[in-house]
Parts: sequence; C-alpha cells; structure tokens
Amino acid sequence: MLNIGCHLSSSKGFLAMGRTALAIGASTFQFFLRNPRGGAAKNIDPLDVEAFLELAAAHSLAPLLAHASYTLNPCSADAKTRSFALETMRDDLARMEYLPGNMYTFHPGSHVGQGTQVGIALIADQLNAVLTREMTTTVLLETMSGKGSEVGGTFRQMREILDRVELAEKMGVCLDTCHVHDAGYDIACDLEGVLAEFDKTIGLERLRAIHINDSLNPLGSHKDRHARIGHGHIGLEAFTRIINHPKLRHLPFYLETPNELPGYAEEIALLRGAWKG
Repeated sequence: MLNIGCHLSSSKGFLAMGRTALAIGASTFQFFLRNPRGGAAKNIDPLDVEAFLELAAAHSLAPLLAHASYTLNPCSADAKTRSFALETMRDDLARMEYLPGNMYTFHPGSHVGQGTQVGIALIADQLNAVLTREMTTTVLLETMSGKGSEVGGTFRQMREILDRVELAEKMGVCLDTCHVHDAGYDIACDLEGVLAEFDKTIGLERLRAIHINDSLNPLGSHKDRHARIGHGHIGLEAFTRIINHPKLRHLPFYLETPNELPGYAEEIALLRGAWKG
C-alpha cells in the first residue's frame, strides 16, 4: 500500500486532522505542533488524542510526522535564538509522547556566517541535550536545498551531524525531493545514483520519511520553491519511479505542495494511480 498524506492544519485537533486525512484519501499526515512562524503552542486535549488514536488504529493510519516551527535555528550565532530552539524542541518532543511511536522532523538551521563545521557541532549539541532514552519519537533531520548558510544541503553534512549524536538510535532522515533536487542531487534522471550516494554516505536504513514535492527551480539552483506534483522540474515520471522504487516504496510520503485540500486529494489520487503495488 502507498502510504501518503499531506500537511494538515492542527488548529482543530488530532481527531479533526485524522478525519480530514481519510476524507481526501490519505493514510497519514504531517502537522505543526505550534505556530510554524512563532513559538505559541495550544494545549493538547487528552480526550481528543484518545479519540484520534482509536480512529488511527481502526483505519491503520501510517506513522505521523510532526514538523518543527520554521523559526527554530539550533545553530544560530545568537545564544538567545539557540536557547529558544532548544527549549521549543524539548517541549515539542514532550508533546509528541501523547502520540507514541511517531516522527518529528526539523530543518537543521543556518550557521549565519559561523561556518558549516560550527553549525554542525551546535546542531548536534542541541540534539544531545533534548534526546532521551525513554522517548518513543524518532527525530528526523530534513535534507535542505543549501541556500545561503543552511546546514544540511549535502548528505555529508547530514552524516556529520548524525555521527555526533549520542543516542543515534533515536535519529533518522527525512528526504525532501524538492530540496535535494535544488541542492544538486539529480533524482529525476539519476535516482539510482542518488540513492547509492545516500546509502554510502548516510545509510538507507536511516531514511524514515519522504517529503514528496516538485520544484519550481532547475537542478542545483540552491533555492527552495515547491511545486505541485508534475508541475515542476522533477516531473511526474520521476515521482512514479520514486514511489515505486524497491528501496523507497515502504516509506511514508508527505506532500508539502502549494495546495488546498481539493488539490491534495487530486495529488494523492494521482500518485495512488501511479502506484504499482
């Protein structure tokens, strides 16, 4: 079965997100735990969570993916910004334990002039401060496009972060198709080569989720502008190969394309139609 979903608004709670996902043909979804461009987080309603977990079990929903706020920058040059990132991520991971066994992804951040190696060390320091042996959530580094001073625009940088994390079993990677394309990895014309490089550098066993997005920009542009599936430089044929690849087809896929719910429903149906299960 193709496990695919999209990003849903968490404003009405988990049960509402679950019902919405099912209504548009999704078998999972991604969500923000708090304001994506701020720090505010709503209280979690245990009754809402209980009702959602019953719904998820009844419909065999695939693992959920929570996304950290975009404002988190664990490798900022500013100590207050790093402290905000640490405390916010710690709180996010505590909230995730209401939904045990799911995943949480975040953008590694921007070193803002300190240099990549300093950025890598600071990101790993934060992870070592927030990860615990007791937590059930898997934390995912998201691959980035390499714009500006972003860390995570190469597989090597991702590996260097992971190598510094003490509780390595709590970590994984979320591959964003738009980001890696914009970073220069040719997933459209050389998917086998990209996967071989990922496996050699990071290890495919650490790949736990895929953000499935087309790109408005050509290969290696080092930008980050998502497009609807088949409406960008990656193209539908490439996505058909991606979702059916024997090393990827078991993973959950999450759409982050510029869409409202009807558009997501269309893309989910399109990709299910391309599934060769």
